Amino acid sequence: MSLDLPLTESRTDHPAVDQIRQRLEHARTTRVAQLKALDDTGQSPDDHLLANQRDSIKRVLKEIDEAFARVEDGSYGTCLGCTKPVPAERLEILPHTRYCVSCQSRAA
Repeated sequence: MSLDLPLTESRTDHPAVDQIRQRLEHARTTRVAQLKALDDTGQSPDDHLLANQRDSIKRVLKEIDEAFARVEDGSYGTCLGCTKPVPAERLEILPHTRYCVSCQSRAA
């Protein structure tokens, strides 16, 4: 969902921005709940699988925070690799994504 707005209109006041923020907040809330559930399992902190899951969730939380920053600076929805708009469908599935599918596959 690229925010193709006239330069005279503030991107952070556009109605679509509220929807984006809601998706990102939902993604954040979900990941925080997952992290809490992992912590509540009572498993040993030495469990490598749990440690990997925690690290993965923390990485996604960081990506979500970075996506909030991109919303604020007006660059949300633009691929950081090729600078083309990220398809809206991709942003609906992964609202915190930084890349289009092509650039993501090259980065992986």
